[in-house]
Amino acid sequence: MIDVTRLDLGYFVRPAEEYGGPHARVEPALAYLVRHPGGTLLFDTGMGEGSPETDAHYRIVRRPLTVPPADVDLLVNCHLHFDHIGGNQRFPGTPALVQHAELATARAGGYTIDSLLPGVRWTEIDGEHEVAPGVRIVPTPGHVDGHQSLVLDHGDRLTVLAGQAYDTAGDFGTPYRPWLGRLAELADGRPVRFLFAHDHELREGVLPTPG
Repeated sequence: MIDVTRLDLGYFVRPAEEYGGPHARVEPALAYLVRHPGGTLLFDTGMGEGSPETDAHYRIVRRPLTVPPADVDLLVNCHLHFDHIGGNQRFPGTPALVQHAELATARAGGYTIDSLLPGVRWTEIDGEHEVAPGVRIVPTPGHVDGHQSLVLDHGDRLTVLAGQAYDTAGDFGTPYRPWLGRLAELADGRPVRFLFAHDHELREGVLPTPG
């Protein structure tokens, strides 16, 4: 059995010009605690501190991440922007799975809050990676090249922790991205539920099979 618990770690206000909308919008910072037969993992860890300019720009409000480090075997971040890796340093001995190219981009500077990167046990992967039976990382580039999502196979359906593969449930599928075909292959006609990093709403349905 695979169990998913959503954690609300606060919110920020995204300026209109950053998403092409008519006005600023409030976006939550959501993480997900996943318990599966092989252990417990945490997908994203909230908004990181260390840049007063960033806090002021986004009018950030944080809620504490209360999951005890001893309860988590693995971290998975959808990507390494500050609003997804803020709690990683609370788990210094816990492997944090990241795409190799994404970590290289973050370490080059000008990408995230740099002080959030040290003190984390980064574990680099390239492409898809099976964490445990029914728990798989799949690259989902678009928001950034190194973005990844977590696919959970419940037997009769899939849950995809999609991070910021799309900003909102309403945006889902537009524009079309080739990795949607890979998710359809994994689903093989079963319904799929998508959960996001910055939207409380979900997207659910059957993905069309490629070809």
